[in-house]
Amino acid sequence: MYRLDDIPPTTPVIVGVGQAAERIDDADYAGLSEADLAARAVSAALADTGADDVARLVDTVVAVRSFERSSPASSSPFGRPDNMPRAVARRTGMDPRRAVEEVTGGQSPQHLVNEFGAEIAAGRADAVVLFGAEVMSTVRHAQRSGTAPDFSETVGGQLEDRGYSIGGLTSIDEVKHGVVIPISQYSIVENARRHRLGLGAAEYARSMGELFAPMTRVAARNPFAAAREEFTAEELASVTDRNRRVSVPYPRRMVARDHVNQAASAVLMSVAAARSAGIPADRWVFVHGHADLREKPLLTRPDLSRGPASVAAVREALRLAGTDVDDVAHFDLYSCFPVAVSHVIDELGLSPDDPRGLTVTGGLPYFGGPGNNYSMHGIAEIVSRARREPGSFGLVAANGGVLSKYSVGVYSSVPAPWRPSTSADLQRELDAAPSVRVAHYPNGPATIESFVVIDPDGEAPGATVVGRLGDGARFVAAVDDPGLLDLLRADDDPIGTPIFVRASTNQNHAARTRDVLDARHPRAAVGFAERYEHLLVRREGRVLEVTINRPEVRNALNPAANAELDSVFDAYFADPDLWVAILTGAGSAAFSAGNDLSAGAQGGLAMPANGFAGLTARRDRTKPVIAAVNGFALGGGLEIALACHVIVADEEASFGLPEVKVGLVAAAGGLVRLPRVVPPALARHMILTGRRIDAAEALAYGLVSRVAPHGEVMSAARAVAEEILAASPVAVRASLAAMAGSESQPDTVRAVDESLAVLDTVLVSEDLREGVTAFAQKREPQWRGC
Repeated sequence: MYRLDDIPPTTPVIVGVGQAAERIDDADYAGLSEADLAARAVSAALADTGADDVARLVDTVVAVRSFERSSPASSSPFGRPDNMPRAVARRTGMDPRRAVEEVTGGQSPQHLVNEFGAEIAAGRADAVVLFGAEVMSTVRHAQRSGTAPDFSETVGGQLEDRGYSIGGLTSIDEVKHGVVIPISQYSIVENARRHRLGLGAAEYARSMGELFAPMTRVAARNPFAAAREEFTAEELASVTDRNRRVSVPYPRRMVARDHVNQAASAVLMSVAAARSAGIPADRWVFVHGHADLREKPLLTRPDLSRGPASVAAVREALRLAGTDVDDVAHFDLYSCFPVAVSHVIDELGLSPDDPRGLTVTGGLPYFGGPGNNYSMHGIAEIVSRARREPGSFGLVAANGGVLSKYSVGVYSSVPAPWRPSTSADLQRELDAAPSVRVAHYPNGPATIESFVVIDPDGEAPGATVVGRLGDGARFVAAVDDPGLLDLLRADDDPIGTPIFVRASTNQNHAARTRDVLDARHPRAAVGFAERYEHLLVRREGRVLEVTINRPEVRNALNPAANAELDSVFDAYFADPDLWVAILTGAGSAAFSAGNDLSAGAQGGLAMPANGFAGLTARRDRTKPVIAAVNGFALGGGLEIALACHVIVADEEASFGLPEVKVGLVAAAGGLVRLPRVVPPALARHMILTGRRIDAAEALAYGLVSRVAPHGEVMSAARAVAEEILAASPVAVRASLAAMAGSESQPDTVRAVDESLAVLDTVLVSEDLREGVTAFAQKREPQWRGC
């Protein structure tokens, strides 16, 4: 036990907390802006210190990022300050030297306490104000009523904007299949937990109701709550007109309420600064333990129903505090959905009806879920209880993403020094755990691992399954098979049911049987079309010439052009009469400028299983493809060329990967293939800066094999094709196969040994007999390709 006099002067303490809220139906409803509502909470927190003029001592102000600023797709319909921390500081008499806007995520409030507690302990700050606010209810009310308040404000000044930090919270597969909103993602986790426990739908719904019903009683007594109404477990679990199913398994009353007007704030100071400011010691609350951990992305987790990082964070915070879960008097566990709570208490041995309660606010569905700032309210309530019950311990567990980012704090009025974070070591252990491989383009028999149905009782329910292939790979697939949809909406547990899955350019599709899948999503026939919208296709003997015919956009590819190229190359590799293909671009300006960004973000996700242009991810390129680069090959254009076997360039051609200049990366093979073709130092330079090289440099570095005079690249490519046609097609294809196989074998001698297998085909071919005979007879061979 420490005495106050023994505590180092740089020890951080929370000395003030404040909350503010307004409801649309309140008599004094004022329709405050985010900055104005936040200022109320900050003013309350400053006053809560019990000392005068604390505002002038504040050197750092930190804003929790609101929903209006949580992603690149979010916006402020009525405007907002250009510098939210300083806008609120100006309203409350603060002039901080440092202003910060935190990243996205519900873990933010507790993470900020942990981070800036460490800043104070290190002597880099003395007084920090944390705050967050949401006025989503006011914004929605104004939009419905046709009013347009102006919340914009020019403040200026220093601002450390940390951005979104939402990478890893969702994936391309989830986006393509519409699993991006929290209800969809958490339903998948919840349904996996129900299956693990072996509960029927009604029994599980009842258990969710029993978990959340005590929270409604807490919210009903909280003056800052958005909904002050008690519900029984049966009322929460039963589907009615007022409690419709928003998904399987969630009725409306079991999901976070985000249309609220709520704000909360906390003031952290060093012990020395608190003493200097005259803040009474009975206002001080110490952080005894803390942890910040991150979970693997959802689709790679070994068990969809569990979040080991969350549990590890709670246990580590308790360990640092020198206490255990039995000694905690008050909890506030993040409760956006039932599984966000249950996955933690499952492992900690807590009961849903623990007499201490699992929330001090009333939980996100009932108290309210003010965006990323909910847990600031939890901290405010825990601090208040720590003061009212000296010597007690309170725990706040804050969650961001889909059990993705978890921050925990243990609080008490008992004096304690700041303990440095141990989270980095724990994070390394968590990261080292095995991950599940994700199949982006699954095909064949599979089983359901989890699922979600959105608006299951509506006219157009949307269903998605997460499944496993026979090799254990996990995938996501959309469901439009009525029989499978009925199964997912039924009371029986569908997890473990055999299904069939098929990949397409836009989405994967799942059905109960192969016949249903064939009927609803038939495989396209392999062959050439009579005409193409974006290509010119020409056969000349054994040679196929393919021209990307989109010169108006520098031959950039949109989803339709990608699909056509994929189909053409399917047909080429399947046609025994075609032995060589040449790919070029229309006009003289560009081979291809890569991805057509004007197609939009969703269009950019529509990609054939064989990759960009049907080539960059094609595993079996069994016949030669020549790239005739007639202008610049940039971004995806260079990636297409790199996927070809031979590159011939016009003397005015240029090559580059400029993706980093528009916030993208060369993920269609450029990051992998370019360093294997040109010197690694040059590859890194090109990839990291977007530097272009011309045809002469490309030839010198081995990127291209031949440079043609301007305007004659197709003649040069045809000459290369004729050279290939002069060789045995069997030997050419065997050589391609051997080279492809050796790429994955780092041991040179072993690669040579394994390449001998190609002789099994070559030695019994008619081409070998013809080649030897023609050589002996001193004539040109007549290859048959067999």
